[in-house]
Amino acid sequence: MTRSLAPSGDLSSPVVAVACVVAALSFGLLLLELIRARGRGATALGGAASARAALGTALTGALAVLGLLAAILRPVAVTSRGSLVGPKVVVLIDGSRSMDLPGLAGTRRDSAAQALAELGKRADVRLSRYLFGEGAPVPADARTPDEAAATTPPPGASAAASAGAAAAPAGGADAGAAAPAAAPPARARAQRRSDLSAALEALARAADERPSAFVVVSDGRLDRPGPDDTAAATRAALEGLDVPVHTVAVATESARDAGVRAVRTSGAAVAHQPLSLRIDIGCSGGLECDAVPVVARELREQGAPTTLATGTAHVEGGVGTVELGVTLDRAGTRILEVAIDAPDGDELPENDVRYITLDVARDRIRVLHVAGRPTYDVRALRMWLKADASVDVVAFFILRTPGDEVNAASDELALIPFPVDELFSVHLSSFDAVVLQDFDAAPYGLTKHLPALAQYVDKGGGLIMVGGPNAFVQGNYARTRLARVLPVDLDIGRAPKVDLGAFVPRITAAGRAAPVLAPLLALIGDEMPEMPGTNVVGDPLPGATVLMTHPTRTTASGAPMPVLSLGEHESGRTIALTIDGSHRLLFSAFASSSAGRAHGAFWDALLGWLMRDPRFEPASIEARGGCLAGEETTLVLRPLAGQGGEARVTIARLGSGTVVRTLTARVGDGGEPVELAAGRFEPGGYAATVEIVPAAGAAGDVKGATTRRDFACERGGDEWADPRPDVARLEEIARATGGASVLPAAAGSLPLPAATQVAAERHVAPLLPPWAWTLAAAVALGAHWIVRRRSGLA
Repeated sequence: MTRSLAPSGDLSSPVVAVACVVAALSFGLLLLELIRARGRGATALGGAASARAALGTALTGALAVLGLLAAILRPVAVTSRGSLVGPKVVVLIDGSRSMDLPGLAGTRRDSAAQALAELGKRADVRLSRYLFGEGAPVPADARTPDEAAATTPPPGASAAASAGAAAAPAGGADAGAAAPAAAPPARARAQRRSDLSAALEALARAADERPSAFVVVSDGRLDRPGPDDTAAATRAALEGLDVPVHTVAVATESARDAGVRAVRTSGAAVAHQPLSLRIDIGCSGGLECDAVPVVARELREQGAPTTLATGTAHVEGGVGTVELGVTLDRAGTRILEVAIDAPDGDELPENDVRYITLDVARDRIRVLHVAGRPTYDVRALRMWLKADASVDVVAFFILRTPGDEVNAASDELALIPFPVDELFSVHLSSFDAVVLQDFDAAPYGLTKHLPALAQYVDKGGGLIMVGGPNAFVQGNYARTRLARVLPVDLDIGRAPKVDLGAFVPRITAAGRAAPVLAPLLALIGDEMPEMPGTNVVGDPLPGATVLMTHPTRTTASGAPMPVLSLGEHESGRTIALTIDGSHRLLFSAFASSSAGRAHGAFWDALLGWLMRDPRFEPASIEARGGCLAGEETTLVLRPLAGQGGEARVTIARLGSGTVVRTLTARVGDGGEPVELAAGRFEPGGYAATVEIVPAAGAAGDVKGATTRRDFACERGGDEWADPRPDVARLEEIARATGGASVLPAAAGSLPLPAATQVAAERHVAPLLPPWAWTLAAAVALGAHWIVRRRSGLA
């Protein structure tokens, strides 16, 4: 409760001001009159009596003026009852992964909790706590229990300690005048950035109550504002909001660490062309570094990573750089592992290995076309391949058998012998696809190269086997190493190897839904031309997708025999086409309706599917915001329009091929994206394979169209690449806005704005009735007149 005096409520402020001015002028004129009278000797008294008379005149004159002023203002007593409301102070807590690194008190997140506890002791402020990272900040307590438990344990922390930290609450927002002490704040989600500018911009534009001050709790490793324009960028982010930004540094020194700070590429990644990797190595915390070995590897679906390049980074002043040249043989998504051999004493081994994902493009598609004999089908395919300027074709035709009578020695049949062995042993990996068309390797002594072809597929190559009298079982491929990578079984027992009966292939439900046949069906509809026969094969192997079948012939299991099948084997893809009549899509009475364009559309899609062309993939899938090991990962599935049904996502670990997660989701025909909660992963590379089964076959054992996307998970990502705190940047932010920069223990002593009193009850009572003030003024004026007369003043 407070008491105060105020003028009568029936007087306006201008009247009160005029009365006070007149009173001051009256008293001034009285003093001036006394001074002039003394100078003229106007009083009849002298000496001490004259001085006393002047003093009495001045005092009674002052009382008369004050009496008149009081009679006009009529003062009242005001009694107020109210409460103090603290100013709104926004606490911005760094929610990035770097807060899990060592700090002043345990981890940096523990140091942030200490700062919040000290701030919570301030009863004169209202604290609003937010986590900042990517984009707009989120309230520190606006998270689900799963998100609260997603806190990654710090390097070297025990499981029990990390569980305790994850279960602790983070305190409330807008906690009022007395905010409680807060426990370590958990992240609402994994943050790969520390964007303080975005957080300040969002809060400065908010429509609710503006904050009176900001308190930033961080280690200073900020993406924005950057180190070059910290002051200007901070003031710009506040957008004219003139409030101080205080900072609390949760760490002042770095751990002893040697790590891969950054991996950069020079130019685009193109298959078969050298690519330069610029790798920055950093040493901090007093760790002695000189020559640090660096290696770059490519992760494979099966087996150990393939070493691409090695080098040594010479570290001077805590920083070293090395450039490694690598060549990637396959287009598509590739995961590279860049690792260092850190010196002894490294306290943060998690950043010794970094993973980068490269989308490798193609300059030109290199195709090896191997044909056993010149036929209409071989000619049509070769003409189409040669007509496409984006395709580089190496054609390998067999024009004679070893039994042909040529009456000449082998070395006299060609000026330059064809380098068959070199082609299949040295240069095979340089091709994007291999087409085996009506080709039997046995008579030509090429069977020894079939294991190399199978290994080529395993490492990411594409293979198409096209039918004919010398293909599939008739071409002696059964029970070979190559047979295991094909999508159909070649072990057919005593069944005939070929069927010469003419037939029209049937398109399956998967074929009608698969994007790979969409260009063909758009031209010819659902009917294929009549084929002159087919090779006989067995059931599709596990994982194969059958797009066309024989109308009457069945396999040993009773299922329709596959005619066109797609399959994936380890990192590569294969296609089995049991007919040699695709040329009828180019020149025949049937082809006239589409002007022969169906043949090109058919083969363009088959080669595109082998090359993982996005046009022929049923969907795309990626980890939203990337993947951080130990954090909840969300996969975003984007199917093509018309690919409705059930999506089955299988996630396997690269290297071992072990399936670690299987997910399912319903997808609509409109191509709307679908989010899938994939859980947490260990560090490393993963392959996500998506199969979309058409709605009509979702309940059965129908194989749908598939696609694959590789991704990598890192333990700390960019936030752990450089563990050095940046206290100087925090100090500059505070200095630019008139704030203070302190350590967590001193957070409670920050100069925050004072509290404001809010009145809840106000009582007004006059000191005296109006007549009393008038009487007092009259008495004072009379007394003054008497004193003036006695002193000799008129």
